[in-house]
Amino acid sequence: MEWINYHHLLYFWVVAREGGLVAAGKFLRLSHPTLSAQIHSLEDHLGEKLFTKVGRKLVLTETGRVVFRYADDIFTLGREMVDAVKGRSSGEPRRLNVGIADVVPKLVVRRLLQPALNLPEPVRLVCYEASHEKLLADLALHSLDIVISDAPVPTGSSIRAYNHVLGETGVSFFGTSELVKTYKKGFPGSLNGAPVLLPLENLTLRRSLNQWFEKNAIKPKVVAEFEDSALLKVFGGDGLGLFPAPTVVEREVISQYGVQLLGRAKEVRERFYAISVERRLKHPAVVAISEAARHELFASGPNPHKDNRVPQGFS
Repeated sequence: MEWINYHHLLYFWVVAREGGLVAAGKFLRLSHPTLSAQIHSLEDHLGEKLFTKVGRKLVLTETGRVVFRYADDIFTLGREMVDAVKGRSSGEPRRLNVGIADVVPKLVVRRLLQPALNLPEPVRLVCYEASHEKLLADLALHSLDIVISDAPVPTGSSIRAYNHVLGETGVSFFGTSELVKTYKKGFPGSLNGAPVLLPLENLTLRRSLNQWFEKNAIKPKVVAEFEDSALLKVFGGDGLGLFPAPTVVEREVISQYGVQLLGRAKEVRERFYAISVERRLKHPAVVAISEAARHELFASGPNPHKDNRVPQGFS
């Protein structure tokens, strides 16, 4: 059986993942000549070039992309093995590092992550909240097991990751009893001139809402705009204006913020993704999250993708 030098493979993998020798050298604390020599040794052993130079950048060749995919699987499994052994030997719960895009509604996050805490074997859930871009960078560095987001990995991204569609939902509008009483009749046309609280213009939901408003000839009075959906609901609960939230968490919104349902905008869709570096989800807690989302939380909504795995990046 022919064996390869896994140190050389590791150095190649980090250079490809980090995007070049400079970044990889800082990560590994190795000099550029050392890294370059190790990669050349791997290329000599395989008999194929793994990188080509485009300007000042190193770009993976076709063979390089194939080797990178295998290397990614090898080192991901290696990390999982160490985590599993350490957790088992210490008797501690298995850790699940989840990145949550800061625009995803917290009530949806709560529903999505609950199945991970209901497994027979205990799981220690560790949640990090940041921008979509920051979380993808952390995912590429394997600091996270999964990222929950309302947007997929951008087409053409240098980050190799896979989009697993969890499901989608419509949007409902809520308000205090006084506001709902005033604007209930004739919904959605009653939103024309009505005081509303909306997400910021650059957010996915806001763009969908703007299209819906335009299609229905609605020009609401925008009282305030928010990046944080939880803060938006707090102001909505105080009666500052009518506000949107995912239909799948209607009960939670009504209970938590003391508001009433005004009406549903079924044409406005919010889609949620679990983004991972794995083609197929393997962590038991992540599998539980995905299965519960698709078969329970979003089961009543359309699921246009029979195969929910959409590869991006180096795939």
